[in-house]
Amino acid sequence: MKRITLILLAVSLAFAVSSKAACQSDPVELQSSFLDPTSQHDGQHKGSVPIPEVSLDNHTLYLGTPCDGCLLNIVDMNNVVVYSLVIPMGATTLMIPSTLSGGYELQIIDGNYFFYGNIFLP
Repeated sequence: MKRITLILLAVSLAFAVSSKAACQSDPVELQSSFLDPTSQHDGQHKGSVPIPEVSLDNHTLYLGTPCDGCLLNIVDMNNVVVYSLVIPMGATTLMIPSTLSGGYELQIIDGNYFFYGNIFLP
């Protein structure tokens, strides 16, 4: 009985490791700011807001923290928004159009809070 349990445990661990390896993504380092620095407290949040955990694999964006209702912008090097969407409730993955390639700034806007970081799309 112990052998069966150990074998099942080993198979489960191997599956978990291979599943994690199959969906490796690169974390996106986000900076934070305020859209309107004179209005740093909007009454909705007290203190600092945690920076969203975001990672990118090819054209798939993974959200490690909820961003329900936040605005997501992809901005080119000329400061032009080339893609924009409101993040749906409960979304954990978002697809960025495969027509976009090159260097961009990823922006997430949550009320007066502004998070941004550089991404590269193949």
